[in-house]
Amino acid sequence: MTDKPIVRKCIVDGITKPTSELLRFVMIGNTLYPDFNKKLPGKGIYVTNNRISLETALAKKLFNKVTRHNLKIDDDFVNIVENIIKTQALNSLNIARKAGALVAGFEKVKEEIKKNKVEFIIEALDAGKDGKEKIAFLAKSVEIFNLFSIDELDITLNKENTVHIAILKSDTSRMVYNNLKKYENFLSLNGDSNQ
Repeated sequence: MTDKPIVRKCIVDGITKPTSELLRFVMIGNTLYPDFNKKLPGKGIYVTNNRISLETALAKKLFNKVTRHNLKIDDDFVNIVENIIKTQALNSLNIARKAGALVAGFEKVKEEIKKNKVEFIIEALDAGKDGKEKIAFLAKSVEIFNLFSIDELDITLNKENTVHIAILKSDTSRMVYNNLKKYENFLSLNGDSNQ
């Protein structure tokens, strides 16, 4: 028997969705805070996990309507939220590295693909065309994420010229995948969190 997912209603579109597809916010005092780890006290306010939905909620002052308060919301709130989600995604790569579930470098990634040990791949946004084509050919049905620059991956993993990363099949891979998908969905332009 599988557990039913916890569902909540998005304040923008009024549709009830699993909480994994939503961003949680709480009002503390008179201020709105992101609460993606669900650790802050108070009643959650939910918005579909994408930038467009959050921008709409702010533009239409939906957080104020729901809470019946004139909330203090940072002018740069959307970017703050994006940075939190992005940081969680990058930090999860480091967790995978420490757990031995991450390999970096074209040759290492290629070897792990051949051994059928790769859950998914992260490829730098600014990777060269030649490398992208080779990895795409090798990976075939393996999902590839293009979310971060070489510099961002270098800083996160304390490496140089990090272009291709493979996350290996492991206990850690689901957590990393969920964090990457959450960031990818937030950036999605079509407002659909179920790509």
